Amino acid sequence: MDKEKVKAFSERVFADMSASLASGMVHVGIKTGLFRAMEGQGAMSCEQVVERSGLQARYVEEWLKGMVASEYLQYNPAQQTYLLPDEHAFMLASDDTDHFAGGLYAMIPVLLAGAPQVAEAFKTGGGVPFGNIGEEGILALDLLNRGAYQHRFVSYWMQSMPAVVERLEAGGRALDVGCGSGHVSTALATGFPRAQVLGIDPDAASIEQARKTAAAAQCGAEFLPVTTTGLLSDASIEPFDFISACDCVHDFPDPLATLREIRQLLTEDGTFLVIEPKVADRLEDNVNSVSTMFYGFSLFHCMTQSLAVDGCGMGACAGPEQTQALLKEAGFGSVELLPIKSQVNLFYAARR
Repeated sequence: MDKEKVKAFSERVFADMSASLASGMVHVGIKTGLFRAMEGQGAMSCEQVVERSGLQARYVEEWLKGMVASEYLQYNPAQQTYLLPDEHAFMLASDDTDHFAGGLYAMIPVLLAGAPQVAEAFKTGGGVPFGNIGEEGILALDLLNRGAYQHRFVSYWMQSMPAVVERLEAGGRALDVGCGSGHVSTALATGFPRAQVLGIDPDAASIEQARKTAAAAQCGAEFLPVTTTGLLSDASIEPFDFISACDCVHDFPDPLATLREIRQLLTEDGTFLVIEPKVADRLEDNVNSVSTMFYGFSLFHCMTQSLAVDGCGMGACAGPEQTQALLKEAGFGSVELLPIKSQVNLFYAARR
């Protein structure tokens, strides 16, 4: 046994452990408004942070020290002051922007809360149902994506499909499958006020939140707590010119069957937009922090909630080759990987 390799790995163990707990402290800082209280304020004493945040002094003191140790904050020992760099505030105190990282940290306690059940599923099978994610989980998922959906979906991502934009501007029909908290549907309804926009999701709590999202945006998006199967059984539903499935195809219990139903819901010249995690096809090309994050998301949420309902457990890390092959197997005649720049997403346009 190589002692130097053991030592190096022990350092990795401590680094990963510290990163996990630092992430928990960051989540607390975001949830309590501590980062927002420090944003743009320059160097602050502990007493100033306490006063500005309105929080309990002893907790704030320990949090500040932990954030210094993990290098999220900078410390001046001579002045005993704490500084939130502007570059860090850009990601941690920028709520509702397309660069806010708060949703990532919010998912950590939600995902790890189910870890004991996931571990049990390794032995007994099954998984952790989506419903177990609770209100905190729905809010975390909402926080994870809403900034990008609000600020990029129509103004940037949709521009790669000019024919779709033209159709929706003229009053076309759009459907968002797996709509969650409704930010894609709301963005579509706001960006294309003449379009008819419907969001569907089998989770009733998510649909309730989606309706609140649309009401706050004062837009005409509508929502139904149904699956694509339920939508197809409704004779009053007409085909859609545009359908989106954002970060959810890998969650479907039966992705192939659902994709075939989505194809049936499209008009003959309609477009189906799929957004999936940005991972490589080969495992050896996924040895990086982004892919590690997605495998964690998959194990503790995406894969297990599919297996919990006897689904196939596709998981979040299918990669572009498998994703495109799945779309073609579902009957789509044309599948295109769109040239949209993103650190975390891949974008596919499929047509009948």
